[in-house]
Amino acid sequence: MTNHASSNRAQAAVGRPIELRQIGAELYPAHTVDLSHARLRLGIDVGSTTVKLAVIDEGNHLVYASYERHHTDVKATACELFRRAQSVIGDPSMRVSITGSGGMLLAKWLDLEFVQEVIASKRAVETLIPQTDCAIELGGEDAKIIYFDRGIEQRMNGTCAGGTGAFIDQMASLMKTDASGLNELAKEATHIYPIASRCGVFAKSDVQPLLNEGAAPADVAASIFQAVANQTVSGLACGHPIRGYVAFLGGPLQYLSELRRRFYETLKLDEEHRVIPENAHLFVATGAALAGESDRHVTFQQVIDALSNLKDTQGSEVARLDALFATEEDYQEFKRRHDRQVVPKGQLEAYHGRVFIGIDAGSTTMKAAVVGKSGQLLYTWYDNNNGDILGTARRIMDDIYDHLPEGCTIGHVTTTGYGEGILIEALRADSGEIETVAHLRGAKAFVPDVEFILDIGGQDMKCLQVRGGVIEHIMLNEACSAGCGSFIANFADSMGMTVQEFAQAAVRGESPIDLGSRCTVFMNSRVKQAQKEGATIGDVAAGLSYSVIKNALFKVIKLRDYDQIGTYVVVQGGTFMSDATLRAFELLTGRDVIRPDIAGVMGAYGAALLARDRAGASGTSELLSREEIDNLKVRRTQSHCGRCANNCQLTINSFGNGRRFITGNRCEKGSGKPKREQSKAPNLFEFKNCLLFDRESLPADKAPRGTVGIPRALNMYENYPFWHTFFTKLGFSVILSDRTTKATYEAGIESMPSESVCYPAKLSHGHIMNLLEKDPDFIWMPCIRWERQEDDSATNHYNCPIVMSYPQSLELNVDELSAPDVEYLDPFIPYDNKRQLKRRLYEVVAVQRAEDAKAGRGRFRGKPITRREIDEAVNAAWEEDLAFKDAMHRKGDETLEWIEDNGAHGIVLAGRPYHNDGEINHAIPEMLHGFGLAVLTEDSVAHKMLPERPIRVVDQWMYHSRLYRAARFVATRNDLDLIQLQSFGCGLDALTTDQVQEILEASGKIYTVLKIDEVSNLGAARIRVRSLMAALKERQAELERETAAGIVSEVAPVGVHMADGSLEHARQTDLSRRIPVYREAKSAAFEKHNYTKDMQAQGYTILAPQMAPIHFEIVEELLHAEGYNVVLLPSVDHKAVDTGLKYVNNDICYPSILVTGQIMEAVLSGRYDLSRTAVMITQTGGGCRATNYIALIRKALKDSGHPDIPVISLTAASGLDEKAPGFNLFKPSLIVRAVYALLYGDLIMQLLYRTRPYETERGSANRLYRSLMSRAKTLIPRTDRKSFYQLCQDTIERFDALSLTNDRSKPRVGVVGEILVKFHPTANNQVVEVIEGEGCEADVPGLVDFFLFGMSNAINTAGELGTKATSRLTHNAGIQMINALRSPLDRMLAKSKRFQPYEDIFELADKAKRILSLCNTMGEGWLLTAEMVDLIEHGTPNIVCASPFACLPNHVVGKSVIKRLRQMHPESNIVAVDYDPGASEVNQLNRIKLMISVAKENYREGGAFTIENPDDPTTHVVAPYVDETRRHGTFGDTEVNEREAGAHVHGIRLSPEQLATIERAKQKAGVR
Repeated sequence: MTNHASSNRAQAAVGRPIELRQIGAELYPAHTVDLSHARLRLGIDVGSTTVKLAVIDEGNHLVYASYERHHTDVKATACELFRRAQSVIGDPSMRVSITGSGGMLLAKWLDLEFVQEVIASKRAVETLIPQTDCAIELGGEDAKIIYFDRGIEQRMNGTCAGGTGAFIDQMASLMKTDASGLNELAKEATHIYPIASRCGVFAKSDVQPLLNEGAAPADVAASIFQAVANQTVSGLACGHPIRGYVAFLGGPLQYLSELRRRFYETLKLDEEHRVIPENAHLFVATGAALAGESDRHVTFQQVIDALSNLKDTQGSEVARLDALFATEEDYQEFKRRHDRQVVPKGQLEAYHGRVFIGIDAGSTTMKAAVVGKSGQLLYTWYDNNNGDILGTARRIMDDIYDHLPEGCTIGHVTTTGYGEGILIEALRADSGEIETVAHLRGAKAFVPDVEFILDIGGQDMKCLQVRGGVIEHIMLNEACSAGCGSFIANFADSMGMTVQEFAQAAVRGESPIDLGSRCTVFMNSRVKQAQKEGATIGDVAAGLSYSVIKNALFKVIKLRDYDQIGTYVVVQGGTFMSDATLRAFELLTGRDVIRPDIAGVMGAYGAALLARDRAGASGTSELLSREEIDNLKVRRTQSHCGRCANNCQLTINSFGNGRRFITGNRCEKGSGKPKREQSKAPNLFEFKNCLLFDRESLPADKAPRGTVGIPRALNMYENYPFWHTFFTKLGFSVILSDRTTKATYEAGIESMPSESVCYPAKLSHGHIMNLLEKDPDFIWMPCIRWERQEDDSATNHYNCPIVMSYPQSLELNVDELSAPDVEYLDPFIPYDNKRQLKRRLYEVVAVQRAEDAKAGRGRFRGKPITRREIDEAVNAAWEEDLAFKDAMHRKGDETLEWIEDNGAHGIVLAGRPYHNDGEINHAIPEMLHGFGLAVLTEDSVAHKMLPERPIRVVDQWMYHSRLYRAARFVATRNDLDLIQLQSFGCGLDALTTDQVQEILEASGKIYTVLKIDEVSNLGAARIRVRSLMAALKERQAELERETAAGIVSEVAPVGVHMADGSLEHARQTDLSRRIPVYREAKSAAFEKHNYTKDMQAQGYTILAPQMAPIHFEIVEELLHAEGYNVVLLPSVDHKAVDTGLKYVNNDICYPSILVTGQIMEAVLSGRYDLSRTAVMITQTGGGCRATNYIALIRKALKDSGHPDIPVISLTAASGLDEKAPGFNLFKPSLIVRAVYALLYGDLIMQLLYRTRPYETERGSANRLYRSLMSRAKTLIPRTDRKSFYQLCQDTIERFDALSLTNDRSKPRVGVVGEILVKFHPTANNQVVEVIEGEGCEADVPGLVDFFLFGMSNAINTAGELGTKATSRLTHNAGIQMINALRSPLDRMLAKSKRFQPYEDIFELADKAKRILSLCNTMGEGWLLTAEMVDLIEHGTPNIVCASPFACLPNHVVGKSVIKRLRQMHPESNIVAVDYDPGASEVNQLNRIKLMISVAKENYREGGAFTIENPDDPTTHVVAPYVDETRRHGTFGDTEVNEREAGAHVHGIRLSPEQLATIERAKQKAGVR
């Protein structure tokens, strides 16, 4: 690739006066040069995979450079590089700076300066290639983007190492090459396959099946590079498009030309704007040397000596576990026990008669077994398939034929695994079987009474629970291969070791590292960190062994009680060939388990036994002869199907004689099957899509009122019939975005603000881009808080926070929507209330649009829209919506009738409405249909029954409420089963999947969940579905036997409704011809245990989780004073996190894990009398998962055997069906003192954080804090008003008088985010300590505002959603009470020298509504946004936005607003940090330190900032609807009519009230 002219000139301008030569990785002076007196600077970049050195002179010229892979031994590699450099340039004195993801620890060890790596990159770019607008750097595990176009904006990957150098290495290893080999392959590519790049695990799930199914390696290689480009852009750009001159830095981009090519095409980057500097891989090391500020000078020898003196020093971030074997004798005893577990064997060469062959074509390996007529094992094969299943199978058969003696014949061949289908077609194998059944057959031959089988293969993890020889329950890894064998194999390979050597090292590991049980990428990051800390290969290998088993037990099997696994446990699969993995399983479960000596080939052994069972008395195989196999020619072609709108790309493998194997087809139409053989069963997904979207719109040129664009995304899969009818009735032509494809996703990747939001939300960006191309007069994507309530017995009927609010995220991040002539409307509307809906739609569609058109936004055509027209359109749309739902119900009834009439089986494929999108569901409905199953949607059967209540979870989301009803109905039918679709990152489904599972399994039904994301390969889904079908086949046979024996009979349906509302009647089933339709369904109602007055009288201990230590310390004492024996649990330790993971769904958010873990650790500790113990937890009542913490705790208590422990809900919300007669906080005097406790907690926290960074005497602020807290804990529970305010006055005066040095001389860093992660130091990894330790002042907004926020919402949302006047009055009274109690503190703070009074909650609301609607109330809602604005306007532009990984509300109110905040305040410097049990603390630290380093640089360049910005988009961009007539304390119900059209009109300029607020903020901040 060539650089453009200005780039070459820029590089020439900094040309090197010292000529350098290169040998391998080393650059050194071409001629001898004396550098002993030169002013040299050394930059050391310790990356995740390499160590790089760069020595520059005072002219910033490179005089020496080298790099080397460290294979995790950073100390030895650095020493070697230093010695090599010393031998070339001598031992001059240098200023040294260290950078890189692994450099922090090395800098600490050597007491040298550390420079944050993005700062190093920035400095190098500014110095060496100053024309750059944007720099993209990929390292081993880090990816970074630095923008130079609007000041400096820097991004760094968070919890995921997907799409980095390590990812490329992992993929190259999978393809049996290295990164450069992958690059050479990619040069020949002709086709790009969609490959998920979120992480290596998902990509592997895409890549391996592509290889197995015959995709060209060149195409796969290029597709991997494309995945890296997609991940970098979507994961890091986060709404900031990459434009102008783009520099490509880092090793992968330096050396992999095809990777750069994928970036060029993705970014549409012409040759002029590509900047490829020389030695780009050394940029960070060079930048470290340039950016270093230390005056300390050292020599190479001094550094070498210091490293040598470290000896075995290790870091301590990563926790350690007990060794797998305490002594050598333990190991030998283990070996002796397992060496006895052998299968009967014979010799193939000496055998005569028929033999039976099983071939297990796995995802990464091929296994084969040959058995004789007695089942004796005669032959085995085990080896990697190297991505070539057919070629490996030919080798296997060649070898078998070599060993097959005269007189032997092949009776039958059965194939299993990923390659089952291709081997049947290519080799004419006789039969195939799903691998779970093959594994069961093999295990039963070895242990007839087997109860539990765990098989861990390369990509698959399978767990079978067996009862009576029949599979009762199947669990497989969900949509990813986290912690499976291929991860260990790849890791061993990266160490230059075989899997066997790696396993042996694990056995000898003395201090295994604790890697948790979460995603493999998180493990990978933690492994790297542990290695940088000095962990040995054995420690890593042993830790991985533990982790694989924890992943299986807690993530896949979700094991709570080890008794669940029974007595006879068989483990198998290649991963269990490792003694380390087997030992980890035994240690963690406390079981001596059985590992057959052929654990690696048990699937093939089972398949061989099935072949013997199927061969009959004299059958012989149709397998190709040896000669035919040798001469087999495979012709591979690609074509498009063309039989439906999907137009799938097919890969056709032809073997001659009409035999062929087709992959890539999403349904039967492309399978090559004759039409007469294709399934005739109904597919309601197809029906629903037609019913939803096949609607006739007015022609655009004949529509009197113009055009409206509607995106085919999110809740439009539910509400489109309403909106199409509404706008058509008004005279609009409705323009729908196109069907979703992978290109839809790629079209929107630049504007995605959060890398971890669900795939359906990401796709909405592409749909908006598609509509912009169609140029409608305006785009309509309303925010809908509540769907219509379908089940009156449900607690609420919210939409999920993403569906509810994501339209606002689109407005804030899709730049094209800010164009002056584009109108995008995303108002919050009361969709569930017809009267309010009419009012609101008139305001927006009639009044606001007309005003906007006058201002030049959008186009308003035709006559003004009257209120009567709106009312009539709403009435018509309302009826059409009901008709759509009724049609789905009737189609559901009709399909159930078809199933009965045809003796068929149906699957309710239950998910969210948008799972009807074929790109989201990846044609899973078509796959099920291809198996001959009728496919129903959850809304086609949800009308049939109500769940028995109370169910365990709080039933608060309408779409999920349908799932519970559908599950209850499925539990009553023999001819139905349910499969749940779950989008990766869907936080709500971490709750709902468990509830659906409980409803089904209570009635003996099998529960299956399919986790879906960008991954389009259906291999894993197909295994799960076929495993389910195999289990159902066994159950069907059992049911037929029981029916014939008269054990079961037809059960009369109870409470089952038809679509017309009538009740279903009992069937008169002829049980001599078929099994019963209806069955007895057991209740899944959950018994709640309430906290009674008697319990309180007995002095029950009440366990309460720690959430905000400063505040809760005082609250605990307050509750003691009220007679409640409350125990505030200690801060969370790592053990509590592990306990939480054991008892909650592994996909739940971090706060849920922490809270549940604290409580369960206490319950199981033995410290409390559990017969006299209760648990207390807060409950918000909103649409966030926090309302359901109580359900998680109850489940954990039940699973641990303590369901009778009462759980107290601490809530002010109504309608939650929670009772605690023995616990009453709502006494006026107690409420006042509780407010005192929270007010004082806020006060002392603010004062402590404000003064501690500047204390003259170290520790003086903490001593003062402890003294005052001790006094507060004694005083507040018993205080009167006067004493409380005297305490507050004393506190302010004493902190005001505290001796400080260089006060306010440090950058200020704010902390906002999810409430628990924000306040709990364990949850946020001591973020305040980190901030202060980095030389900054922490600024953490208080807790009281969170309660005021909750109270103000009824007032703030009145205009948009229409709240009740009584509700507004009640909530305002609460606000006034708290304000009255806080106002004396405000006066005291205003008089102080150092401290500021609190902002009024309505002033904070005014700040937030400049950016988004105040109807964003889920989680921390608009308050989080308001706090960021307030911090910036009060001199804290540097902010850590702390969120749990995949926190749904914070995708919108946190990550989505960062771009707009930066547009409003270019000096803002915000980092969003995700917290998760498996996330690397070092990565979090790196990202926070990056933000702090920018803060320090900004501070040095002036420190001051302004809140005035001429380019502030809130003054000229269409903002969310703002009710400018709202006045604080106005409570009357309002109606809008045409004569009052000026009321509630969307304003494009700030109101006088808002301008006054800004002026007040300026004054407080001291800005003129």
